[in-house]
Amino acid sequence: MPFADLSVSRRLEHAEGRAGADFAEARRLSSPDSGAEWIEVAGAYAVFDGVDSPVTQTFGLGVFEELRAPTLDVIEHFFRDRRAPVMHEVSPFAGVSALDLLSKRGYRPIELSTVLYRTVEKPAHDGYTNIAVRVIGSEEASLWAQVSARGWSHDHPELLDFLLNFGVIASSRTNSVCFLSEIDGVPGSAGVLCIDNGVALFGGAATVPELRNRGLQAALLEARMRYAFENGCDLAMMVTEVGSKSQRNAERKGFHIAYTRTKWQLFDAADQAP
Repeated sequence: MPFADLSVSRRLEHAEGRAGADFAEARRLSSPDSGAEWIEVAGAYAVFDGVDSPVTQTFGLGVFEELRAPTLDVIEHFFRDRRAPVMHEVSPFAGVSALDLLSKRGYRPIELSTVLYRTVEKPAHDGYTNIAVRVIGSEEASLWAQVSARGWSHDHPELLDFLLNFGVIASSRTNSVCFLSEIDGVPGSAGVLCIDNGVALFGGAATVPELRNRGLQAALLEARMRYAFENGCDLAMMVTEVGSKSQRNAERKGFHIAYTRTKWQLFDAADQAP
């Protein structure tokens, strides 16, 4: 497995940035009035998918080119024109100078995430007797979105409508493949795989509450790994909450921590701590 250095971080950050840009494109095609848009500045992707969307932020800031004030000027203008918060997912490979510049401009860290990676290999497992995993057809987008939303909204039912809409857009995104797993013919788990220049980004997978702990997640991961292998990918990645159950499960499946990433948000002078 390649050492987690700057070149690896560039590949991983570009893959997630490209997935975000593709999501905004899918949103724009589905809802032309949404204003969804993206730009690329100094190698980083700045994505707008709506003021409250988790996709609205930058990816890859400071890892492709040294972060400078003019770059931030362009990006901040992009988000402020759309009345959106200015947020950046920043790899530690952006360097101390990038973090110093963000601090001086009024940014504060608001979130940490773990970026994990592993080499792509063909799974040795031949499948499960009562579990089937398949790539969905376009006519199954609604079903996939419903399964995904039910799995993710179990602890937060107030997010169901948002997640349903989010899932429909995700299923229509280019450069990504949606998978559905069934147990005894009943759909129970949904996951996505985004592919960019040999990197397979394993998007969050979710299982409906009544079918958890039945092997659906393991089967879903193996199916996606097999698809990545058969389509020429050499590197797989996941992003999880730091120290979470998802991180632990990813490490059990052969993923290793590449680095801890920080999300920074720009605050107005009035919001700054004294």
